[in-house]
This record gives sequence, C-alpha cells and structure tokens, in this order.
Amino acid sequence: MPKKTVVPVPKSLDEAAQFLAKIGEEQRVADIIQSNFNTEVDKLKAQAMVDFRPHQKKVSQLVEGLFAFAEANRDELTDGGKRKTVEVPTGTFGWRMTPPAVSLHDVKSILKSLKALKLERFIRTKEEVDKEAMLKEPDVAKIVKGVSIGQREEFVARPAVLEVEIATQVDKLKKVAA
Repeated sequence: MPKKTVVPVPKSLDEAAQFLAKIGEEQRVADIIQSNFNTEVDKLKAQAMVDFRPHQKKVSQLVEGLFAFAEANRDELTDGGKRKTVEVPTGTFGWRMTPPAVSLHDVKSILKSLKALKLERFIRTKEEVDKEAMLKEPDVAKIVKGVSIGQREEFVARPAVLEVEIATQVDKLKKVAA
C-alpha cells in the first residue's frame, strides 16, 4: 500500500496568504523550466531542419534523375507496359496509380447543384445529439436513458505574480486529503 504524503495545511489566513505566494513562486519556477525546455526543443528543431535540408535536396535530385532515366527507358524497363515495377539489386522503382479521390471547391455551390440535379444520394446527413439544447433543458434531457448532466466544483488558486490560475477538481483534492 503506497504511503500517503503529509500535506502541510495553513492554520490561519496569513499562512494561507503565504501558501498562495509560495504557489506563485513554485509555479513561476516550473514555468521557467518549461519555457527553457521549449526553447531548447525549438533550437533542436531548427538545427535539425538545417541539417535535414541538404539531404532532402539531394534525395529530390536523385529521384528526379532516376525518373528521367526511367521515363526515357520506360518501354524497355516495363516490357512494353506489362510491368509497372523495376527491380534492381538495391531496391525497386516504378509507376503506380493512386486510388480515385474526390476534391471539392465551394461546397455550398456543389450542394446547391446536387439538389438542383436531384442527386441527393451524394449528400450525407449527419445525425448527432445536440448537447447545447440538452443543457438548456436539463430536467427533460435527464429522463433519457444514458444521458447525465454533470458539473464539478473546482478549487482555484491564482497567485498575484502569475497571469494564470491553477484549478483542480475538488473531488480529486478530497481523495488526496482522505
């Protein structure tokens, strides 16, 4: 069974104020550590991109050259179109067709056209529960099996030195305190 950590508890409003100040200090340190970490990650990403670009450029050039060769010799390499893939000791190269794909531009106009042409079979209607409507009528919504409307209490600490607040679910805090 894991040992419970003893959590200090303020004994007065003054001590509570000190706790809040300490929360601000600790959060500030945590934010600085996170910020430094993010800065280092950004530097590493930038350096990786610098290191990556010449290799990617070389790969692109090699692929372009291989394609030029393959296109110029396509008939011979594919036995007159009987094969699409060319095997060599170091790998394969060749041609392939991608699966058909639909691309749409100006969906509103397309929907109008489909309706006008009586092609509704190309229109999908998505049915979903309207949670916002349920929140407006919670007593009615609760009678439906499977629907529950929840709300939780949070304990909020907002040190003056920070522009953010630290919110924790009260239920979780109660479990820790128990």
